[in-house]
Amino acid sequence: MLVSLLELFLGTAVVALPVWWWTGLTEAAMAALLAALVLAVFLIWKTYRIERWLSQADLHTPLPWTGVWSEIAHRIQRLLRQREKQAAAAEQRLQYFLQAIQASPNGVTLLDAQGRIEWCNSTASSHLGLDARRDLNQHIVHLVRDPIFSKYFALDVHDSDVVMDGRASSLAQTPKLSVQLHAYGEGQLLLLTRDITSVTLADAMRRDFVANVSHEIRTPLTVLSGFVETLQSIPLEDAEKQRYLQLMAVQAERMQSLVADLLTLSQLEGSLPPGLYEKVDLPGLMSRLAADAVALSSVLSGHDGEERGPVHDLVFEPAPRWALLGVQSELLSAMSNLVSNAIRYTPAGGVIRVAWSRTSDGAIFSVSDTGPGISPEHLPRLSERFYRVDRSRSRETGGTGLGLAIAKHVVQRHGGELRIQSEVGKGSTFMLVLPASRIEALTD
Repeated sequence: MLVSLLELFLGTAVVALPVWWWTGLTEAAMAALLAALVLAVFLIWKTYRIERWLSQADLHTPLPWTGVWSEIAHRIQRLLRQREKQAAAAEQRLQYFLQAIQASPNGVTLLDAQGRIEWCNSTASSHLGLDARRDLNQHIVHLVRDPIFSKYFALDVHDSDVVMDGRASSLAQTPKLSVQLHAYGEGQLLLLTRDITSVTLADAMRRDFVANVSHEIRTPLTVLSGFVETLQSIPLEDAEKQRYLQLMAVQAERMQSLVADLLTLSQLEGSLPPGLYEKVDLPGLMSRLAADAVALSSVLSGHDGEERGPVHDLVFEPAPRWALLGVQSELLSAMSNLVSNAIRYTPAGGVIRVAWSRTSDGAIFSVSDTGPGISPEHLPRLSERFYRVDRSRSRETGGTGLGLAIAKHVVQRHGGELRIQSEVGKGSTFMLVLPASRIEALTD
């Protein structure tokens, strides 16, 4: 405004002073008035021109102006570019922040003061069954129809979380969610959801494990304490004492086997995966495995002396000249568990076949038997700890219920997997599948 007044004053003076000098004061006043009028019109036109320019959508076009008004326009453009850079940087930071929240493994939902959804990430959508676009401005309680959540949302203070069922993606398992509300801003709420299904399952497995171990140990301890009480309170003949002591030794051996298997599992879970530096001679390993199988089958026969011998038809296919890259004790334990299970559960006279085969992906160690077979509903749980199809049969043969769990852990540590095929009345086949990186040809 000051620049405009200065232009008007100077322009009037430039016109009026020469007129006053040559003619007189009256003519000078008329000339000054006329000059002021012309300059005012010109100023109004410039003001109108810059007003029209400011009302345009794009202010970045170059202007053919000169003088003060051109400088004003250029300063406006410079300030506009600075503001646009600041806005772009702020928008980029916001996008980075939203991308970080979007990548979070936890669900994040922003709610307004009335509990309506303002934004949610994809994790929250899957946890609560929300649609990030369709459900905007919808009340959260109307969409998450869970009585536990409704009661929790209605509380005045949300100091702790609450556990509720999430939206199930399949009928096999319903996820468990930890949900907590946090106040922020001007009455808004931040809803955080966390999938704790694995934690819940692990806790249930821990409780089941403790219960199973307690149950497995309680039975032999009860038998031992009963025999000890009998020996202490009742006079017995030497033959009876020996029989009782033999039964006590069987129960003690059963507890020792259980503890040994538990320690083996603990060591497998707590140690690093085996490397490729240790080579195990496969023919020698199979010879040892065959000798142990003959001995176990002979023990189960129940005979002594010359009558003692294997009661199964044990067929060990010739071992290929390979070297297994892994831990010998672990591999022997896994294979031995499969063979001993086949011997324990196959009736006398049955056939047990042990063989190795090569595939494009690696090698397979298989143990096939002609036992009673296993129903399909039991197959997915066979490798669980202490899971038995026939508990009474397992106890009679001295099984601990941990053999398949150990075999599964061992083969997984070596990069492979445990496979089971079975048909009721026709027998079963248990396989340890090892990757090709664990197999090498033996050199003479």
